[in-house]
Amino acid sequence: MVERTMTTPIDIQALLHAMADDIRQQLGDKKPLLVGIHTGGIWVAKALSELLGADFFDAPLGTLNIAYYRDDFTRIGMHPQVAPSDLPFAVDDRHLLLVDDVIHSGRTVRAALNELFDYGRPASVTLAVLIEREEGHELPIQADISGQSISLSTEQQIKLTNNAGLHLEIISNGGSE
Repeated sequence: MVERTMTTPIDIQALLHAMADDIRQQLGDKKPLLVGIHTGGIWVAKALSELLGADFFDAPLGTLNIAYYRDDFTRIGMHPQVAPSDLPFAVDDRHLLLVDDVIHSGRTVRAALNELFDYGRPASVTLAVLIEREEGHELPIQADISGQSISLSTEQQIKLTNNAGLHLEIISNGGSE
């Protein structure tokens, strides 16, 4: 089995600007709280925060590390360095903007919602993702705001990296050379 990695020609900055416009339209008068899911969702949330400006959100960026809330950690194992979640605000009766990099099966978002509700009961949660995979949904979860929808084969994965800026990589796990 050969693993191939390629960088996609997707213009991440254009996607972020379009997402910021959608967020302004949907949440502009609500002063939402911004929450990024570790790791890629935090990168996207920080970029959106810069585009929307500090006064758009009602508090500093909150971060979720959903490692303990995943339903598959017994199968795939726990990451050796699990950073704690950090929500520097109360979520009760507040509008939240939950941000992740890629939605595929929906399990990461389900875990994030479980953790958020352990902190309290928000008035609403709006999900924003940079990339929404069109196939592979296992739970009835979809983004309210998405930068782009993409279709990949079952042998492909898409990953956001942050080496001198945000980049998307499509990793193909299949075939032989």
